[in-house]
Amino acid sequence: MAEQDLIIPELGEHLPTPDIAEDALADVRSYPAKPQLQEALGFPTELVEDWEEKAIAKMGELLEKYRSLRLYLDICVKCGACTDKCQFFLGSGDPKNMPVARQDLLRQVYRKHFTAGGKYAPDLVGAKPLTREMLDEWFTYYHQCSQCRRCSLFCPYGIDTAEISMAAREIMDSIGMGQKYTNEVVLKCHQIGNNLGIPEAALRNICEGVEEDLEEETGVSIRVPVNEAGADVLLVAPSADFFAEPHIDGLIGYAKVFHQAGISWTVSSHASEAGNFAMYLGSYEHMHKVSTRIRTAAIDLKVKRVVMGECGHAWRAAYSFLNTICGPWDFLDPNYPIPQHICEFTQDLIERGGLALDPTANDHMTVTFHDSCNPARAAGMGGYPGGQFEIPRSIIRACCNKYVDMHPDFIREKTFCCGGGGGLLTEELMPVRIAGATPRLQALKQVMDNDGVTHMAAICAICKSQFTAILPKVDMDPDMIVSLHQLVSNAIQLGAKD
Repeated sequence: MAEQDLIIPELGEHLPTPDIAEDALADVRSYPAKPQLQEALGFPTELVEDWEEKAIAKMGELLEKYRSLRLYLDICVKCGACTDKCQFFLGSGDPKNMPVARQDLLRQVYRKHFTAGGKYAPDLVGAKPLTREMLDEWFTYYHQCSQCRRCSLFCPYGIDTAEISMAAREIMDSIGMGQKYTNEVVLKCHQIGNNLGIPEAALRNICEGVEEDLEEETGVSIRVPVNEAGADVLLVAPSADFFAEPHIDGLIGYAKVFHQAGISWTVSSHASEAGNFAMYLGSYEHMHKVSTRIRTAAIDLKVKRVVMGECGHAWRAAYSFLNTICGPWDFLDPNYPIPQHICEFTQDLIERGGLALDPTANDHMTVTFHDSCNPARAAGMGGYPGGQFEIPRSIIRACCNKYVDMHPDFIREKTFCCGGGGGLLTEELMPVRIAGATPRLQALKQVMDNDGVTHMAAICAICKSQFTAILPKVDMDPDMIVSLHQLVSNAIQLGAKD
């Protein structure tokens, strides 16, 4: 879609519930995965001849495998509590982006084939066959869900649309209807070790360049090691941290923290990626394969701890699945969380006086914080309820004198998704991404206007990438998005202790 054709939202004082706009995003579709990509991942290379029969069989398999999926499809009473909670509906008005309507695209087919009412009185229970038209709607709208789970927070029954979206995507892949972007990322991770396809030589070159820049900036020799056996910590960061602003500023912050703490660390070229896009496919087989890279790297490098960098869905995949999907991790030091988030690591050092921070170094900023959806609603930190909200804010306050929260209805567990997660961070879905970002941008604009906020910190690579792309479209400065550890990097007093 041409830039001039994009619908750019007007950000007012408040975000109203939109007027219904039928099919507003119906023509915005992901690119399908090419045959060679599908084949490499073990999926059919094109839509199979008996696709309907195989899709129903796959649905039956998933219903048996995940009891929660059947429960979610059975218990919805159409109460409407989720209707205005999805940022994609709020930003577009497309009724099929209401969570209940998106769920119904699969629920109608489920009722037709797996319930008595659907078999004998389909019209009474809203049961429908899986037609090609229906399948095309699946491909459109299940790739307009970022799987952020905001709707599940407000559902009185806890129905998780993310799990339904994952199931629909897994069914589509199984019959040869995969999404190009997500499947490409998974394959790159399998073949090269990270989502961006950065080979080992390039990774080493980047890390050496960061070391040179750090010494020039600070006068201190700060290492960014690659594949160093015997280090205390294996850092598994999102590959964006090795690639672009503001991500790489976060990597610089990690390096300064490890250096100041006197803790040896390394990254691994075999597992130079924290993210696990296979979660977006709903494929536990590919999730296992992606996750196992980290385990193999930790064993081969003989580390004591695994620390995950600033990536929202990476932390969700690690926190929720790593110990069960590719464990046991009994070769690591049990005195530390397995795995551990970089924010937990840094906050522990701050509390123990291991870091000296000068918050005046960030006095040119008035900072707010974007709660990324995956840590907020699908993970935790610190081993206590709400740690994923308190720990990042505690670090920011230790590094900044001027901090402001956005409106309480739009932060913490109620946070809005950035609009780019769940496999949506691709150019052809830009209208969807703009629509999905609108509620967060409105909340951001409110604190910019009322409280003088100049910067928004985040702990997710996808959030940072999404906002830096979307902010210029609404005449906001993309440089206002910062990594949380960028703030730490600015404030840290190398060579000093509290």
